[in-house]
Amino acid sequence: MSEAASGSYVSGCLFCRIVSGEVPGEVLMRTEEVVAFRDINPQAPLHALVVPVRHIPDAASVAPGDADVLAGMLIAARQVAEDSGLASGGYRLVMNIGQDAGNTVDHLHLHVLAGRRLAWPPG
Repeated sequence: MSEAASGSYVSGCLFCRIVSGEVPGEVLMRTEEVVAFRDINPQAPLHALVVPVRHIPDAASVAPGDADVLAGMLIAARQVAEDSGLASGGYRLVMNIGQDAGNTVDHLHLHVLAGRRLAWPPG
């Protein structure tokens, strides 16, 4: 079983390295299962990423046993929006799968965007 399939730390993964503290990031919150940090290329006044501590390549790789991780990601996203004072105006949650969708890091992550009117349809 590969490192990615087993869910362990993947040394070449930027988000695994941020989660471990190997690479600095502006961490907004941390639980046993997830870490939220600011995106280095923000697309809104609040642009955070919520990632599982355990490496999961993307949303297409999520298994039935990952339900608690996904719930933790959604709860963390709400908390980040609330802590920023922007939840009442609304916020967007986005997961991208694959290069055509704009995914650039192969570690499951949830974008939390808020603080301005977001256009629809996106991209």
